[in-house]
Parts: sequence; C-alpha cells; structure tokens
Amino acid sequence: MSGTPARTADAVTAAEVVCLGESMVTFLPSQPGRLADVPSFGRGIGGAESNVACALAAAGHRAAWVSRVGADGFGDHLVEAIAGYGVDTSAVRRDPARPTGIYFRTATDRAADVHEVAYYRAGSAASAMSPDNVPYEALLAGRVLHLSGITAALSADCLALLRDLTAPRPGRPLVSFDVNHRPGLWRDGAEPSVLLDLARGADLVFVGEDEAEEAWGVRGAEAIRAALPEPEVLVVKRGPEGATVFSRPLSSRTGGTDSPAGSESGTRSDHGSDSRTDHGSGARTDAVTDVPALRVDVVAPVGAGDAFAAGFLSATLRGLPVRDRVRHGHLMAAAVLTVPGDLTDPPARAHADALAALDDGAWGRLRLGPGWTGEDQEVRTT
Repeated sequence: MSGTPARTADAVTAAEVVCLGESMVTFLPSQPGRLADVPSFGRGIGGAESNVACALAAAGHRAAWVSRVGADGFGDHLVEAIAGYGVDTSAVRRDPARPTGIYFRTATDRAADVHEVAYYRAGSAASAMSPDNVPYEALLAGRVLHLSGITAALSADCLALLRDLTAPRPGRPLVSFDVNHRPGLWRDGAEPSVLLDLARGADLVFVGEDEAEEAWGVRGAEAIRAALPEPEVLVVKRGPEGATVFSRPLSSRTGGTDSPAGSESGTRSDHGSDSRTDHGSGARTDAVTDVPALRVDVVAPVGAGDAFAAGFLSATLRGLPVRDRVRHGHLMAAAVLTVPGDLTDPPARAHADALAALDDGAWGRLRLGPGWTGEDQEVRTT
C-alpha cells in the first residue's frame, strides 16, 4: 500500500478490537448552506467503523480496521489517515477495478430538514466485500469484532458477509453491532428485518431509541429489549436523556483477567435504584442500568454515536462496571461533539476515569464545552 507504514504479519492478531466497514473520503463544507451554494470543501475521512477504530486507538487500545479501498489517491489518503491514528490497516485490501467511495455533506445537523448528504459510493471497492475476499484470519483475531448495519446496506455480498460474521461460530470473538439504521442506503425496503436479524446474532448491540422506532416500530427501551432478547448486552441510546443498558454477564471471549462483565450484576444507576428484568426465562435475567447523558455545548453533532460506541467498548475491555462503560461512552461522545469533525483526541484515561467516578449529583452538574478534554482545563458544573 502506497504510503502505508510497514506492519508485521501478526499485527492484527494482537488487536483488541477489529472493525470492519467502509470508510470514505469526506468533503466538509467551508461554510453553512446548501451544497449548491458552498464554494469550497475541506477533506476529511468518514466511516462509522473506522471512526470507532480511530477513537479506540487514540484511547490507547490496539485497534485494527479491515476494508477494501480503490487503488487510487483517495484510497491512499484513507489508509494513511486512519493508520495515522495508530490503527492497524495491514488487512485493508486494494481494488484496482473499483473506486474509493466519497461523500459531501452540509454543515447542519443530520436531523435537520436542511441537512444534505451526497454519496458517491455505488460500486465502490468496499461494496464488493464478501465472504470470499476479506481476510477472516484478521477479522477473527481480536477480542472484539465491531460491525454496523451500514455495511449490510452496501450490497448483497456485504450483507452475506455480515450474516456470516454474526452467525454462531466456534471460537468467534465477541461481536459488537451498531444498528446504524440509514434508510437512504437501502433500496428494497428490507432493512428493518435484516437489521433485526443481524442484531440478534451479536453479543453486544448499540441502537438508538429513535432508530428502533423508525425501523421496527417499537417504542421505549423495554420494548426494544423484548424485540432483541438474544444479545448479552443491549445498549439503548436515548438521546439527551442518556442510555439504558440491559446486560447479562458477557462471555469470557474477550479474554484477560478483568472480566468484561465487571460488576454489572444487579445494577441500576439512576440515583441508586436497582432493577432486574426477566426477558424470556429466569436464566436470562437482565441487569438494567440507566445513565443520564451529559450536558454538552455542541459544536457539530456528527460522529457522536461512533465515539459513544468506542468509549463503551474501551471501558468494556478494561472490565469496568456497566455504569462506567456508559459514562465513558458519554465522555467520548462529548469529546467529538465539542469539535467540528467526526474525530478528535479523547480525554486522557485518568481524566476520563475521574469524571466517570463522580457521584450521581456531581455527574449531573457537569457541563462540557470546547477544550474540556485537556487535563489542565477546568470542567464546568452547574
């Protein structure tokens, strides 16, 4: 790969988290307004799974990204930029027949009516990923394999790949799946059932309350859990309200002596109340943990979901309790929300640990704005 740092054959084997998915060159507007009116764009990188890999690497974890890119300058840029965050890109394949995907977006919130995104990814190198052309030895080498529903929407071959990776497999790593419902990427209307099936095959699932209602017609965290009883851990993101986690002890597949299950048994973190919910049988009783969101002075509302997943996975790998996993997710998301782009350096681990350890009252009084991640910065409370 042109410009890619040399890596040893066992680099991916040593990864804690392996992320699979398409990354694209992103063209970011120089000013707000319609795409038709923006005079110039800056270049960045964008991709849910590579965002997670970059955030984890920046947080001190061994992360790898597996994908396909074109044998072109945009592919060079993606591989070099992602590797620059410390991510292992040795398993990325180059496709001489297909281009690297690109997209343009406006500066406004994705949820706003004026938000525009123009994708040029049809027929991209990543859309040709299939069970026949991705390196399974790399995908299955980490403690965690992180996937998202975006990949399933790219092509029939990509969907076949995700179906295979979420199917039961002896010795598979812990499979993390972010639903990432993107209706605009699907053409046949099959995505609700497809995404539900894929999520049911995963061990750890991230889903927004709003996207679950849009995709599956279920409303509220309890109803989402009833629709998805299989994953050992289900993280329901509730926007400004916070997140609710339904959890049973995670498998020891993540390895290490600090079990990822942490101290989740019987925990509910919402001013100290405890709760257990039986979804299907007494042997599969959930611990239910509610963690309020932080108050954040938002600069740009992009990349927060990927950052949240990275923070949660980081704390999971470290064996922290569920409450702290969610808090680290909120903190990582706050780091991205207070900068213009999709990626930023996370807070230092000691700084994040100190904030995650606050009591409920102090956590609720935090207000984070631009620059808060610096250890010498004073974190505001209200």
